[in-house]
Amino acid sequence: MHPGEAFPPLAMAWPEDSAAPGLLAVGGGLNVPTLLSAYSSTIFPWFSEGEPVLWWSPDPRMVLATHAFRLHRSLRKTLQRFRASARCEIRFDTAFARVITACATAPRTGQSGTWIGPEMVAAYKGLHAAGHAHSVETWVDGRLVAGLYCVAIGRAVFGESMFTEVSDGSKIALAALVAFCRQHGIPFIDCQQVTRHLASLGATPMPRAEFAERVARQVQEPPPHWRFNPVYWDTLMPPSPADR
Repeated sequence: MHPGEAFPPLAMAWPEDSAAPGLLAVGGGLNVPTLLSAYSSTIFPWFSEGEPVLWWSPDPRMVLATHAFRLHRSLRKTLQRFRASARCEIRFDTAFARVITACATAPRTGQSGTWIGPEMVAAYKGLHAAGHAHSVETWVDGRLVAGLYCVAIGRAVFGESMFTEVSDGSKIALAALVAFCRQHGIPFIDCQQVTRHLASLGATPMPRAEFAERVARQVQEPPPHWRFNPVYWDTLMPPSPADR
């Protein structure tokens, strides 16, 4: 692809049984208009330093329906303690640069490097400045201990990466994102790749054609106000009658 060139049809992506399942295009730029066009079409960039920009749209797509998020007992207890503590809070978009930098340097199981290189960091900082990339941050005692960043267009949300310095810190951030999405009628979070960890939290594969149809509708919806209110936890942990 050349900068500014339209993406090819999704059907041209390499099939699941190929050497690079989901690879759709090579080249082009990472400017804000290109990234918005890509995500609106269920395409995302993923490449390592020294490689050209690689664009992907795998089939199937791993998707977390927000109503299907699995709040396991141990995480529920952790969230209850987190919510009850004056030392703990969730913030949105107060430290985006720190979150994406931490995600870029976080160790990955089975990986020797990172795909979030300087070019990607700069690109998503640009998306953040344009109001289409957000950080979900876990803070304890005034210190950023975990977080994730995502892309959002309308009411379509695309998860990107997360980091943590404490046990369950990134899971708390993800739970906060799910709670926010439930509060604002956002039906799903794109998880891109099929992994066992995401499956344990309720994510399931969705055919790319179905995913593309749903994204096309959601990107046309008015975006929510990206701020977190602790009352949103009620969408995950409804208060008992005695607490009302």
